[in-house]
Amino acid sequence: MRRMRYDEPAAAAFRAGRHVPADGLAQWRAAVDRHLAPRPGMTLLDVGAGTGWWAQLFAAWYGVRVVAIEPSVAMRARAQAPQLVAGRADALPLAAGSLDAAWLSTVVHHLADLPAAAAELRRVLRPGAPVLLRSVFAGRADQITLLRFFPEAIRLVDDTYPQAATVRAVFAAAGFTVAAGEAVAQVSAPSLAAVLDGLDRDAHTPLRLIDDDAYAAGLTRLRAAAATATRPVIDTMDLLVLR
Repeated sequence: MRRMRYDEPAAAAFRAGRHVPADGLAQWRAAVDRHLAPRPGMTLLDVGAGTGWWAQLFAAWYGVRVVAIEPSVAMRARAQAPQLVAGRADALPLAAGSLDAAWLSTVVHHLADLPAAAAELRRVLRPGAPVLLRSVFAGRADQITLLRFFPEAIRLVDDTYPQAATVRAVFAAAGFTVAAGEAVAQVSAPSLAAVLDGLDRDAHTPLRLIDDDAYAAGLTRLRAAAATATRPVIDTMDLLVLR
């Protein structure tokens, strides 16, 4: 896919409005509990950490040490992660066998060289350490409520994001085996009105990459729906666990 530049506007938008409320992540925490087995002294790698939101959550949830890797200068400038390091997934500035787990959230579609990233994760992780990969895969974008109002964005995801099978094959070639795969629900917002109120196009890769007319049409559909919808917005994303 076209690589999105995480420049100043994108980083500011991401920091301000991209994150799911922490109280909507109960099922994600339960899923992580099942596959991470957190313990005192564990060091977890957060790849493509953005502004450090997940790194902060993992530190708060489990008291583990989190090393956050982020290539964007603009993202790092806004980050509040416990330990943030400049770096790329395909050239991790870390010692071999030095980490107990890795977390990649909505980042796999940004990786220009996925095989190199998988090889680097195999290098820096201890034997048997899990990779927890949270993503929207090709063919699965309609699970995200916001994107349903922007069909061009769904087509972009389907055409340009990797399929889960592709990711599994790439990691298998790097020496990983698939430990689990599951769909995990989250409460992304209390209502569609809240989604609309907090929407910033710059914070969402598929919305930023569709043309202006498609975005305007989707925004009109979203406004019409938000005027009457009152239920919480529940989305589903996929978790792939590799070891």
